Amino acid sequence: MPEGGYRRGFVVLGAVLIQLSLGAIYAWSVFTPSLIDAGWSRTQTQIVFAAGLATFALVMVFAGKNLERLGPRTLAVAGGITLAVGYMVASIGGGTIFWIVLLGIGFISGTGIGLAYVVPIAVGMRWFPDHKGMITGLAVAGFGFGALGWIKIAGSWGGLIDSIGLDGTFRVYAVAFAVLILTGAIWMRMPPKGWLPDGFVMPVVAGSGADAFSSREMRRTPQFHLISLTFAVSAGAGLMAIGLMKLYPVEALTGAGVGSVEASAIAGTAMAVFFSLANGIGRIVWGTLSDALGRKRSVVVMAATQGLFLAAFIPMASNEYTLYLAAALIGFNFGGNFALFPSLTADEFGDSAVGQNYPWVFLSYGAGGIVFPILGGVMGDMGNFPLAFGICAVACLVGAGATALVYPPDHEEATQSFSVDGFVHNAHLFDH
Repeated sequence: MPEGGYRRGFVVLGAVLIQLSLGAIYAWSVFTPSLIDAGWSRTQTQIVFAAGLATFALVMVFAGKNLERLGPRTLAVAGGITLAVGYMVASIGGGTIFWIVLLGIGFISGTGIGLAYVVPIAVGMRWFPDHKGMITGLAVAGFGFGALGWIKIAGSWGGLIDSIGLDGTFRVYAVAFAVLILTGAIWMRMPPKGWLPDGFVMPVVAGSGADAFSSREMRRTPQFHLISLTFAVSAGAGLMAIGLMKLYPVEALTGAGVGSVEASAIAGTAMAVFFSLANGIGRIVWGTLSDALGRKRSVVVMAATQGLFLAAFIPMASNEYTLYLAAALIGFNFGGNFALFPSLTADEFGDSAVGQNYPWVFLSYGAGGIVFPILGGVMGDMGNFPLAFGICAVACLVGAGATALVYPPDHEEATQSFSVDGFVHNAHLFDH
C-alpha cells in the first residue's frame, strides 16, 4: 500500500483514540449526582465543568500557536499525560473535595485537553484536503462517542462509582486516558511538505479564503467575530444541556409522577445513550454533509434548528420517550459544531493555517462554556430550569443569523481594524 494511503488510515485511528479520551469532559454529568449527595450545590458542579471548558479553550490557543514548533506528537503526548495527572489529583480526599476537584478536573485536565485537541484536527486536514468536512467529523467523533463509554463505565455498565467510589473511578480513568492518548500519538505527524492525494488539485479561488490568513489578520475581519458569536451560543447552549441533562429531566419527570429512582435511570439513559450517540453521529454526518452543502449553509441550518430543539426540550423533558428524542436531536446538532467550525475556519482563512487559527475561534466555545452552564446551574438553584433552556434557544437563533451574514474575506479587509461601527456603515462589507 502506498505510504500516503497507509498513513492516512492510521491518522484516523490515532485521532479517534485521542478524542475518545478527551471526550471524558462530556461525561461530567455522571458524577454530579454523587457530588450533590456529598454536599455540593448545583452551581458548584457547573463551576467545575465550566472551568474545564474555559481552560481547554484558552490552552488550545497556545497549542495551535506552537503546533509547528513543538510538533503534533509532542503536544498530544503532553496533553495525555496532563489529562491523566488532573484526574489523579481530583481523586485526592475521596474525589469529593470541591477545590481539589476544581483544580484537578477543571484546570489541570482542562489544560491536557487543550494541548491535545487541535492535533488530530490539524493533522487530519493536512492528510485529507480532499474531504475536510468528513475527516474533521471523524477526527472529533471520538470526543462525542467517548462520553457514552465513560458515562456507562462509571455507571450502569461498569458500576465503577458504586464499586470503587468517585476517587477510584478518577484513578482508573487517568490510566485509561494516558494509554489511549499515548497510543494515538504514534500516528500524529504531518505529511511531507507539498503532499497531496493522488489526482487531487488544491482549489484556489480568489477571495475564497484559500490564501492563508495569519491569526492577527483573521481577528481583524468581521467574519471571525460573526463565526465566533455563532460558535459561542451554539456550543454554549449544548454544553448547558450536557450539564443539566441529568438534573433537569429528573425534576421534570418526578413532577409528572415518575418515581425518583426511575426518573434518574431515564435521565441517565437520555444523556449516556441518546445524547452521546447522537453527538458522535452528528459530528460525522454534519461534516460529511457540509462537503456537499457548503459549510456556511450547514452552520446556519444547524444553529437555527438547535434553537427550536432547545425550546421544544422544555415540554418534552417530562415524558420518557419525548425526552429521548429531544436529547438525541440536541446531541446531534451539538456534535455538528465540532465538525463544521474547524472546516469553516479553514475555508474562510486557509487550510494551512487552521492549526493556528481555529484555536482563536475556539475561544468562543470557552466563553460559551463559562456563561451557559453556570447560567443553567444558577437557574436550577432558583428552581427555573426552563428559563435557562428558553434563553439558549433564542441565543441559537441569533447565532444562525450571525453566520448568515458571513461572506468570503480578503487580505485587504484584514489589514483594517474591525469595529462594529465600521461593519454597519461600510456598505462594501455586504457586497459579496
